[in-house]
Amino acid sequence: MQSLIDFFENSVKNYPNNTLIWEKNSDKFESFTYSSIQKEVHLFSNGLLNCGIGQGERVALLSEGRRLWLVSELAILHIGAINVPLSTKLEADTDLIFRLNHSGAKTIIVSINQLEKIRAVKDQLTDVKRIIILDELNDLGSNEISINQFYEDAEEYKNNNPKQLQSIVESITPDTHANICYTSGTTADPKGIILSHRNYTANIEQAFSYINIPQHYKTLVVLPWDHAFAHTASLYSFMHKGASIASVQIGLNQLETLKNFVTNMQEIKPEILMSVPALAKNFKKNIEKAIEGKGTSAANLFKTGLNFAYWYNGNGQNAGKGFKKLSYPLYSLFNKIIFNKIKERFGGNLKYFIGGGALLDIELQRFFYAIGIPMYQGYGLSEASPIISANTPKYHKLGSSGKVVNQLEIKICDDDDNKLPIGEKGEIVIKGENVMKGYWQNDEATKETIKNDWLYTGDLGYLDEENYLYVLGRFKSLLIGADGEKYSPEGIEETVIDHCSFIDQFVLHNNQNPFTSGLIVANKEKIKQWMKTNNYTTNDDKTIVKVLELIQNEIDELKAHNKESFNFPTRWLPSTLIVLSEAFSEKNKLLNSTMKVVRPKVEEYFNNEIDYLYTPQAKSFISETNINNLRSYLDSNE
Repeated sequence: MQSLIDFFENSVKNYPNNTLIWEKNSDKFESFTYSSIQKEVHLFSNGLLNCGIGQGERVALLSEGRRLWLVSELAILHIGAINVPLSTKLEADTDLIFRLNHSGAKTIIVSINQLEKIRAVKDQLTDVKRIIILDELNDLGSNEISINQFYEDAEEYKNNNPKQLQSIVESITPDTHANICYTSGTTADPKGIILSHRNYTANIEQAFSYINIPQHYKTLVVLPWDHAFAHTASLYSFMHKGASIASVQIGLNQLETLKNFVTNMQEIKPEILMSVPALAKNFKKNIEKAIEGKGTSAANLFKTGLNFAYWYNGNGQNAGKGFKKLSYPLYSLFNKIIFNKIKERFGGNLKYFIGGGALLDIELQRFFYAIGIPMYQGYGLSEASPIISANTPKYHKLGSSGKVVNQLEIKICDDDDNKLPIGEKGEIVIKGENVMKGYWQNDEATKETIKNDWLYTGDLGYLDEENYLYVLGRFKSLLIGADGEKYSPEGIEETVIDHCSFIDQFVLHNNQNPFTSGLIVANKEKIKQWMKTNNYTTNDDKTIVKVLELIQNEIDELKAHNKESFNFPTRWLPSTLIVLSEAFSEKNKLLNSTMKVVRPKVEEYFNNEIDYLYTPQAKSFISETNINNLRSYLDSNE
């Protein structure tokens, strides 16, 4: 068994002159080799020792993805301390304060862009003694040190204590705690997931069950580096294989950073990208918008090619097989005249995406597979370090979350903890070396989640005969009908969003009610585009009623064709609907940092609206409530 330090030091030994990090701070990307990063890690480690940070001490890391993010974490691990990686999406409020105080972090490593958040809550932090700033800054506050001074002190400490670091490194074992990663806040208080060095190295080994990454491959990491999926699948998996990691050029804000990502793809030309559903939907939207901009003929040709590719690819495993082989010349032609040009938008070298973070709708999977850069869906959770299953180029089925990785036991259980046979739906339960040590200072939650070394994921799914896992939603957040029947809402919600162009967000509700109801956030962009095309210039009642009719027609049409694409029991479908005057967002805490809807908070936030859904007035979708709410939403600046 190996620690993360072993993984890193072995990679330095095996690939000293390979580029580990690509970073752009000015007009072009600069490369940093494995050996140069090692020197910086060792120097940073001595700087931390100079601060008096001991083994087992928690150190918080709040920064955008960059070279010094990885250097900081590796340095923390080299001295036997525990990294507490924090999301840059956290605001200077109770969420940030809770994580820092609950972890007991005495040291915060922070980028200059995130420093003001720390300064704003500094007086409410109970344990923090020092703040290390990853940039040069003249206007320092109390207990703050900027990077140049930190490195000067580190150099002096190293010269005076030449054997100290190596002595500590030798005492670190695979069971040493590496991270405390906080959940995204789907409950009142986030839980701190304790992951050991071996949790990570075991999961990295598992990640390569059915896939390999050649050492010349590059990935551009657009996901936050504290994100469990990006952390393992990008940073450490690529590092383990001697491959390269590129950070997105940091902008003044998140929007500017996202814009830089598009430019950076052309510069780095990555072979693999990690994606989450929100990012995938944005990619698809931009591709379709670009095609539409080329005119009707191009749009029709694209649609024809797409539909042909859907048929040709099937479920992925049977792509181009059987009599479909005869049509390969046509498939090749569509690739040449349409799809290969789209690939250039991603740098030209992109082989595939790996999708994680949440469920990726099968229509998105089919779309990216059709254009020749498949998005292979995986599944996992932070408590599992996080990878549990994954589709890969060699083994994939569209609509699944892939084959379960090696060295991992899995079972599907019912409410009474009985193991279910192949094909039956229940809670996904796993056991392996990648399973967390527990929740930090929360023994009760640990006992509820880990029983006899088995991790109860809280997710609903089933296995097929070939050990492909199908994830259907949350097992513990099932809706409950008046008759006690339990069912997962996610599949219905995602299908409605994907098939109803005027709906942007959608949440079902049923808590032992007579029927299911639905909360709609309208697609403002599509509605305004429709209004412009049809010469509607004002949001008067007549216009709003017309839009509501369009929304209702889309849903009615979907229900009427409740077959292949929307195959759900009628009793699960919403009988009443309300259009909300506000979207689910991170700002109102209804989306967490991974862009997942926080269902309990939505139900609490829109409690009055849910009550309305079970009144006689709600039976008519074209109601005064929906007219007023939709007008208010269209007029808002969201």
